[in-house]
Amino acid sequence: MEEFRRSYSRLCRESGAEPQEAVLQQLHQLPRGRLDLATQSLTVETCRALGKLLPRETLCTELVLSDCMLSEEGATLLLRGLCANTVLRFLDLKGNNLRAAGAEALGKLLQQNKSIQSLTLEWNSLGTWDDAFATFCGGLAANGALQRLDLRNNQISHKGAEELALALKGNTTLQQLDLRWNNVGLLGGRALMNCLPSNRTLWRLDLAGNNIPGDVLRAVEQAMGHSQDRLTTFQENQARTHVLSKEVQHLREEKSKQFLDLMETIDKQREEMAKSSRASAARVGQLQEALNERHSIINALKAKLQMTEAALALSEQKAQDLGELLATAEQEQLSLSQRQAKELKLEQQEAAERESKLLRDLSAANEKNLLLQNQVDELERKFRCQQEQLFQTRQEMTSMSAELKMRAIQAEERLDMEKRRCRQSLEDSESLRIKEVEHMTRHLEESEKAMQERVQRLEAARLSLEEQQRLAHLEDKLRLLAQARDEAQGACLQQKQVVAEAQTRVSQLGLQVEGLRRRLEELQQELSLKDQERVAEVSRVRVELQEQNGRLQAELAAQEALREKAAALERQLKVMASDHREALLDRESENASLREKLRLREAEIARIRDEEAQRASFLQNAVLAYVQASPVRTLSPPK
Repeated sequence: MEEFRRSYSRLCRESGAEPQEAVLQQLHQLPRGRLDLATQSLTVETCRALGKLLPRETLCTELVLSDCMLSEEGATLLLRGLCANTVLRFLDLKGNNLRAAGAEALGKLLQQNKSIQSLTLEWNSLGTWDDAFATFCGGLAANGALQRLDLRNNQISHKGAEELALALKGNTTLQQLDLRWNNVGLLGGRALMNCLPSNRTLWRLDLAGNNIPGDVLRAVEQAMGHSQDRLTTFQENQARTHVLSKEVQHLREEKSKQFLDLMETIDKQREEMAKSSRASAARVGQLQEALNERHSIINALKAKLQMTEAALALSEQKAQDLGELLATAEQEQLSLSQRQAKELKLEQQEAAERESKLLRDLSAANEKNLLLQNQVDELERKFRCQQEQLFQTRQEMTSMSAELKMRAIQAEERLDMEKRRCRQSLEDSESLRIKEVEHMTRHLEESEKAMQERVQRLEAARLSLEEQQRLAHLEDKLRLLAQARDEAQGACLQQKQVVAEAQTRVSQLGLQVEGLRRRLEELQQELSLKDQERVAEVSRVRVELQEQNGRLQAELAAQEALREKAAALERQLKVMASDHREALLDRESENASLREKLRLREAEIARIRDEEAQRASFLQNAVLAYVQASPVRTLSPPK
């Protein structure tokens, strides 16, 4: 390590930067074979120096760089230097927020390095960029040494999971993969599940915290259990093969040694042949016992094979039972979907009837508005006729103007009082109408917000629950939507009541106009000097009527918006029905995948059975060949 420290200091000074004291202190205190720079903020110059030194370092087998705040440039320089390293076994890059450049550099490292067996990449952001993560997965597919990979908390989406699945199909050495706390989702989980039958080395895959349904997780766990069983059987077979090879080698050595000893005894002592024959007979007995032991081992293997066949028959029976259960479930789901379709059709018919009723009510309201407009036109025509009469009587009343001044002043006072009273009543009615409109708008907004929150809660509940509870929750959602539809119908009824109240107010205003007209007829002879004011008053009343008509049109537009909301609710019901059909299709695809896994399991059991039979035949042939080629048999005396 001292040489490593001096080289690091020299390279930092050559690049024009001072070596980091914290790094020098860690290099001075670290044990041999392990370089731990965790929680040290490494600069770009330090990373460049380490990238130049690590390819030549032959003693460092473990490198820890967790929480070092590596920049993109520094991580690229460091990983580029590790590409040529041939002794490093463990690499820890936890918590460095590596992104696109880091993912590409890691892909090149995995493609070129042939010594790293464990790689920890927890708490990075490798899955943020799809292209860079695809490069990383390509390097993983080409790697032939990595056995453990930690990718926790790397923001890996379903696209990144699909790239990882392609990499796992080509990789032949990776045994442990940790993908906890990412964003793999349903599609990514299925892609990883489908790649597992093509991979023969992976025996541990952690997928917790990825929003993956429980059935996919159980399928992955089952596949990992099969992989572990396959690994244990492979290891046991390797151990047995090793033991058998050792025994065969030992037997061969003993055979050659015995042959030499026998030749020496033949050359030296012919008279001791009887003794050597007895010893050889004892050896033949031992070999016969060993052969009997091998036969017992073969019988035990045959018994195990029969047990596996019985287990296979049980699994096939379970698979048939599962198929029957799935068929019944599919029939129940089909009946439920048909019943829901009938209910939706009935609800659509009821909604169409309600819409036709609302349209009839709106047409009646429009007819009433037209009648009111005709009445206003008649009042205007009468008013014009009265103006002509006033013009005719104006000449007659000029002579009486002097006598009627006092009466005119009194009439003016009375008119002012009537105007103030009329204005006050109009202002009160206007404020009351404004308050009612505000109350209705607030009520509509609150009901709209409540419906939106209810829809959001329903969507969150639909995403959080598993497949087995979806049917019940769909029924709950339909019931809630029916309640919301009833509330919307109640709001429509309230709107109709508001329209009726507005019509009554219009009729009251018409009565008030009629009263004003009668007052104008009574005061025609007394108000010759106030013609312009009366014209202005009538025009103001006409403008108010027009404004009220505009408000009625706005309320009609609000009713149109309510109808659009009802149509949106019907569209949501259709979308939920389509989602239900998609869930049924997903269940059918899962059933097909389970059948495919059963078929693969049967093929694997058949292959293991054939391999065991071949090993047993090989062992039997080897023992028979050894017995036939034994020198004891050739040197035994003739009987």
